[in-house]
Amino acid sequence: MPFDLPTVTRNLLIANVAVFLLQQFMGQALLIHFALWPWGPDVTDGSVSAGFRPWQLVTYAFMHGSVLHLFSNMLALYMFGGQIERVFGTRNFIIYYFVCLIVAALAQLVVVNWFTGGFYPTLGASGAIFGILLAFGMLFPHDKMMLIFLPIPISAWLFVTLYALAELYMGVTGTSAGIAHFAHLGGMLGGFVLIQYWRGKLPIKPQRQLWR
Repeated sequence: MPFDLPTVTRNLLIANVAVFLLQQFMGQALLIHFALWPWGPDVTDGSVSAGFRPWQLVTYAFMHGSVLHLFSNMLALYMFGGQIERVFGTRNFIIYYFVCLIVAALAQLVVVNWFTGGFYPTLGASGAIFGILLAFGMLFPHDKMMLIFLPIPISAWLFVTLYALAELYMGVTGTSAGIAHFAHLGGMLGGFVLIQYWRGKLPIKPQRQLWR
């Protein structure tokens, strides 16, 4: 377990916990204004009106629905975020984290608007966390990882691949309702494209290739 966390990872942990505590004091006010709501006109329920705002593409990822939701995301950030930040560097890690959470939000908006329907908020850092898991699988493919319910060590690339396939299956079949599976996949997609760009694998090349 890492104890000497680099700056961005440590500050992200602090920010997520702080916002969750603020949620406990402010109740629905933060949810109405800063969770990610579907595209379209505002919906009014009694005296409360909620709807999509551009800043929600970022703010939703600092809010969580329960202690367990917060704990699971922050545990993954704690375990993997520091290692990825050290490889990427501070600036690139910030870019990577926010690209993942924004692409995750866009994926969720598309799925809700054109496929699942409904009017409900999305919140949580999971999209960015899945992007970090994807980065770990790509950068450290042969490191060993274990599922809690299956204590057998498997390679990181296989772990991430199986996790992504499970998310796709659950998203398509509607398994584990209430979980934004396509937001998770969106975070992984955003991370994959950005890493491939930094590696110089896309038609548009970076000014400086970071990894092979």
